[in-house]
Amino acid sequence: MTHPFTIDDDNFLQLLEPGAQLERLATGAIWSEGPVYVANDDSVTWSDIPNNRMLRWSTRDGMSVFRAPSGFTNGHTLDRDGRLVSCSHGHRRLERTEPDGRVITLVDAFEGKRLNSPNDVVVKSDGTIWFTDPPYGIVSNIEGHAAPSELGGCHVFRFDPADGTLRSVASSLQEPNGLAFAPDESKLYVSDTSSAQGRGDHHHVFVFDVVDGTQLANGRVFASIAPGVPDGFRLDTMGNLYISSADSIQVYAPDGRRLGRIAVPEKVGNCTFGGPDSNRLFIVASASLYAITLNARGAMRPGR
Repeated sequence: MTHPFTIDDDNFLQLLEPGAQLERLATGAIWSEGPVYVANDDSVTWSDIPNNRMLRWSTRDGMSVFRAPSGFTNGHTLDRDGRLVSCSHGHRRLERTEPDGRVITLVDAFEGKRLNSPNDVVVKSDGTIWFTDPPYGIVSNIEGHAAPSELGGCHVFRFDPADGTLRSVASSLQEPNGLAFAPDESKLYVSDTSSAQGRGDHHHVFVFDVVDGTQLANGRVFASIAPGVPDGFRLDTMGNLYISSADSIQVYAPDGRRLGRIAVPEKVGNCTFGGPDSNRLFIVASASLYAITLNARGAMRPGR
């Protein structure tokens, strides 16, 4: 299938592969989220949150169920050893899948209080794991289990698996959601999507300076996304952001200019780069998994 591009800046043309088409690879989910590309078998794993399952797609096998029940997982990434790290709404924890298939808890509490419902996750080059903790898995039983928040707020966390420490690096966002580092890890981008659940009207991507590789400072609005909200996003090696919205992937330059849009026929939840050359953008949108080949490469290859 072919869908048009919207060009806001001529620099967008440099990111497009001539003749590239948006392809629907799989469908059948209720709400798709948290895709991660796994290089060793050229596959994508993602979450179908309301169905409490994880799905997998590969060129060889097509779509299959990776795990069910999944603990209402949302975001996924790979750690520096290639192990799957997942955000579990249902278990209210950050968890890891071991090579033998066991799923273990990495962290589930902060200062003696249960986490809300970890949402999205990235791994820094030093092996630390950064994740967001909004309340979406505890506001109802649709994407988790309804429960009061023990923390009384929402945080961006930094977890160090080397010593087990968990630190709040940002608490100023109302409901932090997607997150990703700049290619040189000097900045961390975080979306605030409180309007997704009717609480407030935040549809911004914020950017923070990363200080000493361990802390965040100088948070400010990077972009305001419409229609819909900026859920998940990823960056290419040039620092451009590929941000989800209700009708497209919106592409922004590092200086905040919107370069253009890649139209998608379903509401977009998240995206990730993959493929042997890391130039394939995999997009999860409502019921489906899509992909398009770009003239750009993903900034981070999980498990590298």
